[in-house]
Amino acid sequence: MIQQKKMDESNLSTEKPSPYHTPVLLNETIDGLNVRPAGVYVDCTFGGGGHSRELLKRLGPEGKLLVFDQDADAKKNVPEDERVLFIPQNFRYLQRFLRVNKVNEVDGIIADLGVSSHQFDEAERGFSIRFDADLDMRMDKRQSITAAHILETYSELQLHKLFEKYGEVTNSKTLARVIVAKRAVSPVKTISQFRQMIKDEVKGNPNKYLAQVFQALRIEVNDEMGALKEMLEQSVEMLKPGGRIAVITFHSLEDRMVKNFFKQGSMEEIPADDVYGTRPESPLRPVTKKPVLATGEEIKNNSRSRSAKLRIAEKK
Repeated sequence: MIQQKKMDESNLSTEKPSPYHTPVLLNETIDGLNVRPAGVYVDCTFGGGGHSRELLKRLGPEGKLLVFDQDADAKKNVPEDERVLFIPQNFRYLQRFLRVNKVNEVDGIIADLGVSSHQFDEAERGFSIRFDADLDMRMDKRQSITAAHILETYSELQLHKLFEKYGEVTNSKTLARVIVAKRAVSPVKTISQFRQMIKDEVKGNPNKYLAQVFQALRIEVNDEMGALKEMLEQSVEMLKPGGRIAVITFHSLEDRMVKNFFKQGSMEEIPADDVYGTRPESPLRPVTKKPVLATGEEIKNNSRSRSAKLRIAEKK
Protein backbone atom coordinates (compact mmCIF):
# COMPACT_ATOMS: atom_id res chain seq x y z
CA MET A 1 0.00 0.00 0.00
CA ILE A 2 1.34 3.42 -0.91
CA GLN A 3 2.37 5.44 2.13
CA GLN A 4 0.76 8.85 1.81
CA LYS A 5 2.20 12.04 3.23
CA LYS A 6 1.51 13.15 6.76
CA MET A 7 -1.57 15.34 6.73
CA ASP A 8 -0.12 18.57 8.12
CA GLU A 9 -0.84 21.02 5.29
CA SER A 10 -2.71 23.47 7.50
CA ASN A 11 -5.84 21.32 7.74
CA LEU A 12 -4.53 20.16 11.09
CA SER A 13 -3.05 23.49 12.08
CA THR A 14 -4.31 25.65 14.90
CA GLU A 15 -1.68 28.32 14.20
CA LYS A 16 -2.61 31.91 13.42
CA PRO A 17 -3.01 32.71 9.72
CA SER A 18 0.41 32.81 8.07
CA PRO A 19 1.80 35.01 5.32
CA TYR A 20 0.62 34.22 1.79
CA HIS A 21 3.03 31.29 1.68
CA THR A 22 6.35 30.40 3.27
CA PRO A 23 8.56 28.72 0.66
CA VAL A 24 9.97 25.34 1.66
CA LEU A 25 13.50 24.15 0.94
CA LEU A 26 14.23 27.63 -0.43
CA ASN A 27 18.01 27.68 -0.60
CA GLU A 28 18.26 24.00 -1.47
CA THR A 29 15.98 24.55 -4.46
CA ILE A 30 17.65 27.66 -5.85
CA ASP A 31 21.17 26.35 -5.17
CA GLY A 32 20.23 23.16 -6.98
CA LEU A 33 19.26 25.06 -10.13
CA ASN A 34 22.85 26.27 -10.57
CA VAL A 35 21.49 29.64 -11.69
CA ARG A 36 23.10 31.35 -14.69
CA PRO A 37 22.94 35.15 -14.27
CA ALA A 38 21.83 35.72 -17.88
CA GLY A 39 19.57 32.67 -17.98
CA VAL A 40 15.85 32.23 -18.56
CA TYR A 41 13.91 30.52 -15.76
CA VAL A 42 10.36 29.41 -15.01
CA ASP A 43 8.59 29.25 -11.66
CA CYS A 44 5.62 26.99 -12.39
CA THR A 45 3.96 27.64 -9.02
CA PHE A 46 4.55 31.31 -8.21
CA GLY A 47 2.19 31.62 -5.21
CA GLY A 48 3.69 34.08 -2.77
CA GLY A 49 6.80 34.43 -4.88
CA GLY A 50 9.29 33.18 -2.30
CA HIS A 51 11.31 30.98 -4.63
CA SER A 52 11.10 33.55 -7.42
CA ARG A 53 12.48 36.36 -5.25
CA GLU A 54 15.48 34.28 -4.24
CA LEU A 55 16.08 33.31 -7.86
CA LEU A 56 15.89 36.97 -8.96
CA LYS A 57 18.69 37.81 -6.51
CA ARG A 58 20.94 35.51 -8.52
CA LEU A 59 19.88 36.72 -11.96
CA GLY A 60 21.68 39.56 -13.67
CA PRO A 61 20.02 42.38 -15.62
CA GLU A 62 19.91 40.19 -18.74
CA GLY A 63 18.15 37.33 -16.96
CA LYS A 64 14.46 36.57 -17.34
CA LEU A 65 11.87 34.85 -15.12
CA LEU A 66 8.47 33.66 -16.29
CA VAL A 67 6.07 32.78 -13.49
CA PHE A 68 2.91 30.66 -13.75
CA ASP A 69 0.00 30.55 -11.32
CA GLN A 70 -3.61 29.63 -12.04
CA ASP A 71 -4.78 31.34 -8.85
CA ALA A 72 -5.61 34.96 -9.70
CA ASP A 73 -4.72 36.04 -6.14
CA ALA A 74 -1.06 35.24 -6.82
CA LYS A 75 -0.75 38.15 -9.25
CA LYS A 76 -0.81 40.55 -6.29
CA ASN A 77 2.58 39.15 -5.23
CA VAL A 78 4.43 39.75 -8.50
CA PRO A 79 7.36 42.12 -7.89
CA GLU A 80 7.79 45.25 -9.97
CA ASP A 81 10.72 43.91 -11.92
CA GLU A 82 11.05 44.14 -15.69
CA ARG A 83 12.73 40.74 -15.73
CA VAL A 84 9.49 39.05 -14.53
CA LEU A 85 6.51 38.02 -16.66
CA PHE A 86 3.39 36.68 -14.92
CA ILE A 87 1.36 34.03 -16.80
CA PRO A 88 -2.06 33.37 -15.18
CA GLN A 89 -2.29 29.73 -16.24
CA ASN A 90 -1.92 26.18 -14.95
CA PHE A 91 1.61 24.88 -15.47
CA ARG A 92 0.21 22.04 -17.57
CA TYR A 93 0.28 24.63 -20.38
CA LEU A 94 3.99 25.30 -19.85
CA GLN A 95 5.14 24.79 -23.43
CA ARG A 96 2.21 26.61 -25.04
CA PHE A 97 2.59 29.83 -23.07
CA LEU A 98 6.38 29.88 -23.19
CA ARG A 99 6.18 29.75 -26.95
CA VAL A 100 3.40 32.36 -27.04
CA ASN A 101 5.94 34.59 -25.29
CA LYS A 102 8.66 33.64 -27.80
CA VAL A 103 10.62 31.49 -25.36
CA ASN A 104 11.78 28.26 -26.99
CA GLU A 105 14.05 26.94 -24.26
CA VAL A 106 14.93 27.73 -20.66
CA ASP A 107 17.80 27.23 -18.23
CA GLY A 108 15.72 26.05 -15.31
CA ILE A 109 12.26 25.17 -14.01
CA ILE A 110 10.88 25.20 -10.46
CA ALA A 111 7.65 23.57 -9.28
CA ASP A 112 6.54 23.62 -5.63
CA LEU A 113 3.49 21.37 -5.55
CA GLY A 114 2.28 22.36 -2.10
CA VAL A 115 -0.95 24.25 -1.57
CA SER A 116 -0.23 27.79 -0.41
CA SER A 117 -0.95 28.94 3.12
CA HIS A 118 -3.10 31.67 1.62
CA GLN A 119 -5.41 29.14 0.00
CA PHE A 120 -5.82 27.23 3.25
CA ASP A 121 -6.35 30.40 5.27
CA GLU A 122 -9.01 31.89 2.98
CA ALA A 123 -12.18 30.31 4.39
CA GLU A 124 -14.27 30.82 1.26
CA ARG A 125 -11.88 28.75 -0.84
CA GLY A 126 -13.13 25.61 0.91
CA PHE A 127 -9.73 23.94 1.28
CA SER A 128 -9.61 23.64 5.06
CA ILE A 129 -11.69 21.82 7.64
CA ARG A 130 -11.05 24.71 10.04
CA PHE A 131 -13.82 26.79 8.46
CA ASP A 132 -17.35 26.42 7.18
CA ALA A 133 -17.71 27.44 3.55
CA ASP A 134 -18.87 26.12 0.22
CA LEU A 135 -17.13 22.92 -0.85
CA ASP A 136 -15.11 24.61 -3.57
CA MET A 137 -11.37 23.71 -3.56
CA ARG A 138 -10.70 25.19 -7.01
CA MET A 139 -7.22 26.64 -7.39
CA ASP A 140 -8.42 28.23 -10.63
CA LYS A 141 -11.81 29.85 -10.05
CA ARG A 142 -12.42 29.90 -13.81
CA GLN A 143 -13.00 26.15 -13.88
CA SER A 144 -16.47 24.74 -13.24
CA ILE A 145 -15.84 21.54 -11.26
CA THR A 146 -15.88 21.94 -7.48
CA ALA A 147 -15.62 19.50 -4.58
CA ALA A 148 -19.40 19.76 -4.12
CA HIS A 149 -19.92 18.79 -7.77
CA ILE A 150 -17.77 15.68 -7.30
CA LEU A 151 -19.60 14.64 -4.14
CA GLU A 152 -22.97 15.14 -5.83
CA THR A 153 -22.26 13.45 -9.17
CA TYR A 154 -19.51 10.83 -8.90
CA SER A 155 -20.60 7.20 -8.73
CA GLU A 156 -19.97 5.10 -5.65
CA LEU A 157 -17.07 3.35 -7.40
CA GLN A 158 -15.53 6.64 -8.52
CA LEU A 159 -15.69 8.05 -5.00
CA HIS A 160 -14.28 4.84 -3.53
CA LYS A 161 -11.26 4.87 -5.86
CA LEU A 162 -10.77 8.60 -5.39
CA PHE A 163 -10.56 8.40 -1.59
CA GLU A 164 -8.47 5.24 -1.74
CA LYS A 165 -5.91 6.52 -4.25
CA TYR A 166 -5.49 10.17 -3.37
CA GLY A 167 -6.19 10.12 0.37
CA GLU A 168 -5.55 6.51 1.36
CA VAL A 169 -8.71 6.69 3.46
CA THR A 170 -8.96 3.48 5.47
CA ASN A 171 -12.67 2.87 4.90
CA SER A 172 -12.93 4.49 1.46
CA LYS A 173 -15.43 1.94 0.16
CA THR A 174 -17.81 2.42 3.09
CA LEU A 175 -17.38 6.18 2.96
CA ALA A 176 -18.34 6.26 -0.72
CA ARG A 177 -21.42 4.13 -0.11
CA VAL A 178 -22.60 6.40 2.72
CA ILE A 179 -22.12 9.57 0.66
CA VAL A 180 -24.12 8.19 -2.26
CA ALA A 181 -26.93 7.05 0.04
CA LYS A 182 -27.18 10.28 2.03
CA ARG A 183 -26.85 12.70 -0.89
CA ALA A 184 -30.09 11.27 -2.31
CA VAL A 185 -31.84 12.55 0.81
CA SER A 186 -30.00 15.79 1.46
CA PRO A 187 -27.63 17.80 -0.78
CA VAL A 188 -24.07 18.47 0.34
CA LYS A 189 -22.90 21.96 -0.53
CA THR A 190 -20.86 23.14 2.45
CA ILE A 191 -18.06 21.84 4.64
CA SER A 192 -20.31 21.62 7.70
CA GLN A 193 -22.95 19.65 5.76
CA PHE A 194 -20.29 17.25 4.53
CA ARG A 195 -18.79 16.76 7.98
CA GLN A 196 -22.24 16.06 9.40
CA MET A 197 -22.96 13.61 6.58
CA ILE A 198 -19.87 11.48 7.24
CA LYS A 199 -19.42 11.96 11.01
CA ASP A 200 -20.32 8.34 11.81
CA GLU A 201 -17.73 7.03 9.34
CA VAL A 202 -14.72 8.90 10.72
CA LYS A 203 -11.96 6.55 11.87
CA GLY A 204 -9.11 7.33 14.24
CA ASN A 205 -8.05 10.94 14.66
CA PRO A 206 -10.91 13.02 13.20
CA ASN A 207 -8.67 15.85 11.98
CA LYS A 208 -6.28 13.47 10.25
CA TYR A 209 -9.12 11.48 8.70
CA LEU A 210 -10.86 14.59 7.37
CA ALA A 211 -7.55 15.97 6.08
CA GLN A 212 -7.07 12.77 4.06
CA VAL A 213 -10.59 13.05 2.63
CA PHE A 214 -10.13 16.73 1.78
CA GLN A 215 -6.75 16.08 0.19
CA ALA A 216 -8.29 13.46 -2.10
CA LEU A 217 -11.06 15.82 -3.16
CA ARG A 218 -8.62 18.69 -3.78
CA ILE A 219 -6.36 16.56 -5.96
CA GLU A 220 -9.34 15.44 -8.02
CA VAL A 221 -10.92 18.89 -8.34
CA ASN A 222 -7.70 20.36 -9.70
CA ASP A 223 -6.51 17.27 -11.62
CA GLU A 224 -3.18 17.73 -9.88
CA MET A 225 -1.67 14.43 -11.01
CA GLY A 226 -2.68 14.99 -14.63
CA ALA A 227 -1.23 18.52 -14.61
CA LEU A 228 2.05 17.29 -13.10
CA LYS A 229 2.36 14.57 -15.72
CA GLU A 230 1.85 17.04 -18.58
CA MET A 231 4.30 19.58 -17.13
CA LEU A 232 7.03 16.99 -16.65
CA GLU A 233 6.65 15.68 -20.18
CA GLN A 234 6.92 19.20 -21.62
CA SER A 235 9.85 20.16 -19.41
CA VAL A 236 12.30 17.92 -21.26
CA GLU A 237 11.70 19.69 -24.56
CA MET A 238 11.79 23.15 -22.99
CA LEU A 239 15.04 22.73 -21.05
CA LYS A 240 18.37 23.59 -22.64
CA PRO A 241 21.15 20.99 -22.41
CA GLY A 242 22.56 21.49 -18.93
CA GLY A 243 19.33 23.11 -17.77
CA ARG A 244 17.78 21.87 -14.54
CA ILE A 245 14.33 21.17 -13.16
CA ALA A 246 13.60 21.21 -9.42
CA VAL A 247 10.33 19.78 -8.12
CA ILE A 248 9.09 19.84 -4.52
CA THR A 249 6.46 17.20 -3.75
CA PHE A 250 4.29 16.63 -0.69
CA HIS A 251 2.96 13.11 -1.00
CA SER A 252 4.18 9.79 -2.29
CA LEU A 253 2.14 9.71 -5.51
CA GLU A 254 3.74 12.96 -6.67
CA ASP A 255 7.20 11.97 -5.50
CA ARG A 256 7.07 8.59 -7.21
CA MET A 257 5.96 10.20 -10.49
CA VAL A 258 8.80 12.73 -10.38
CA LYS A 259 11.40 10.13 -9.35
CA ASN A 260 10.45 7.74 -12.15
CA PHE A 261 10.27 10.48 -14.75
CA PHE A 262 13.71 11.82 -13.86
CA LYS A 263 15.11 8.30 -14.05
CA GLN A 264 13.42 7.22 -17.30
CA GLY A 265 12.65 10.49 -19.06
CA SER A 266 9.19 9.10 -19.69
CA MET A 267 5.97 8.45 -17.82
CA GLU A 268 5.80 4.92 -19.15
CA GLU A 269 8.45 2.34 -18.46
CA ILE A 270 10.08 1.60 -21.81
CA PRO A 271 10.61 -2.16 -22.36
CA ALA A 272 14.11 -3.47 -23.00
CA ASP A 273 15.20 -4.19 -26.56
CA ASP A 274 14.42 -7.82 -27.47
CA VAL A 275 17.90 -8.40 -28.91
CA TYR A 276 20.29 -6.39 -26.78
CA GLY A 277 18.25 -5.97 -23.60
CA THR A 278 18.94 -2.24 -23.50
CA ARG A 279 16.61 0.71 -23.01
CA PRO A 280 16.80 4.18 -24.55
CA GLU A 281 18.90 6.52 -22.43
CA SER A 282 16.94 9.06 -20.43
CA PRO A 283 17.41 12.69 -21.53
CA LEU A 284 17.60 13.62 -17.84
CA ARG A 285 20.25 12.98 -15.22
CA PRO A 286 19.03 13.02 -11.61
CA VAL A 287 21.17 15.47 -9.64
CA THR A 288 19.78 14.23 -6.33
CA LYS A 289 19.84 10.43 -6.00
CA LYS A 290 17.70 10.72 -2.90
CA PRO A 291 15.16 13.47 -2.21
CA VAL A 292 16.38 16.50 -0.30
CA LEU A 293 14.43 16.92 2.95
CA ALA A 294 13.90 19.89 5.23
CA THR A 295 16.26 20.34 8.15
CA GLY A 296 15.08 20.07 11.71
CA GLU A 297 15.38 23.84 12.01
CA GLU A 298 13.15 24.46 9.00
CA ILE A 299 10.55 21.99 10.25
CA LYS A 300 10.57 23.76 13.62
CA ASN A 301 9.89 27.11 11.91
CA ASN A 302 7.50 25.79 9.26
CA SER A 303 5.70 22.54 10.09
CA ARG A 304 4.41 22.23 6.52
CA SER A 305 7.95 21.51 5.33
CA ARG A 306 7.93 18.17 7.20
CA SER A 307 6.54 16.21 4.26
CA ALA A 308 8.36 18.13 1.50
CA LYS A 309 10.74 16.27 -0.82
CA LEU A 310 12.92 18.02 -3.39
CA ARG A 311 14.24 16.26 -6.48
CA ILE A 312 16.43 17.89 -9.12
CA ALA A 313 17.41 16.66 -12.58
CA GLU A 314 19.58 18.05 -15.37
CA LYS A 315 19.02 17.71 -19.08
CA LYS A 316 21.91 15.93 -20.77
